[in-house]
Formats: sequence, structure tokens, C-alpha cells
Amino acid sequence: MQLTQFTDFALRLLIHLAITPGERVPLPRIAAAYGISQNHLVKTVQTLVAEGFVKSWRGRSGGLELARPAEEIIVGEVVRVTEPGLDLLGCFDDDADICVISPTCRLKGLLRTALASFVRELDAVTLADIVKPRRALAKLLGEEGS
Repeated sequence: MQLTQFTDFALRLLIHLAITPGERVPLPRIAAAYGISQNHLVKTVQTLVAEGFVKSWRGRSGGLELARPAEEIIVGEVVRVTEPGLDLLGCFDDDADICVISPTCRLKGLLRTALASFVRELDAVTLADIVKPRRALAKLLGEEGS
């Protein structure tokens, strides 16, 4: 299983904002810190704003900021929003399942259980949990003064 680049970028963006609480961080600064094209982050920002994870301001004093405290942002929630097709196999969608062995397939159940465990682990972690140690992350992202 591999999460998409979209989810990777979303989590990185949230991590950056979590280490700069209360500060409006310009998107170009985040893109530069990670060595990612700003254009690649725009759609990610739009989704995170629409889903209530991030606030965005335009203009000279604009930038991005967490919409709620990092302690209230559940990593599993972010992954579910950015990975709408988390189904590991086509047969997970009962309406689209065309596999002839589905009625007795044990693999399908095993993979559903594994996926549920994966998501449950992510639901037990907040953004605040993953930004520890904050100072070390801030230094790596060029945000030591924050």
C-alpha cells in the first residue's frame, strides 16, 4: 500500500504550519522548505482549506495557518480526506465487484481488517503528536526563529 503524493504533500504542509503556530506562512516559503513546486501545493491547499484544516489569506500579509489547534487535527482524518479511494482491492466496492470468488474469498476480509487497523492507528495520532520534537523540525524546515 502506498499513499499518494497528494497525501504526502498535505501532511507535510500541515506539519510546517503546526511548527509555526499563530503565524501566517506564505506558500512559497513552505514550498521552498520542502523543495516542492508551489504549483504542486496549490490543489493541496485548496482541499485542506475546504475541509477546515487550514485558513488562507491573500495579499501582502497573506499566508496559511492551521484552522484549528494541532491537537485537534487527527492524522487519520487527513488521510481519509486526501485518500478517498482507500480501498485496497476493486472487490471492496460491493457495487463494482466483478470477482467470481468474492463470496468465499478470505483475502478480502483479511485486507479489510488490515486496512481498518492501519486507519485506527492513524486515528490515534494528532498533528501535535507528529511534530514532536518541534524545535528539530523547525530547524530542518528553516523555521528556527518561530
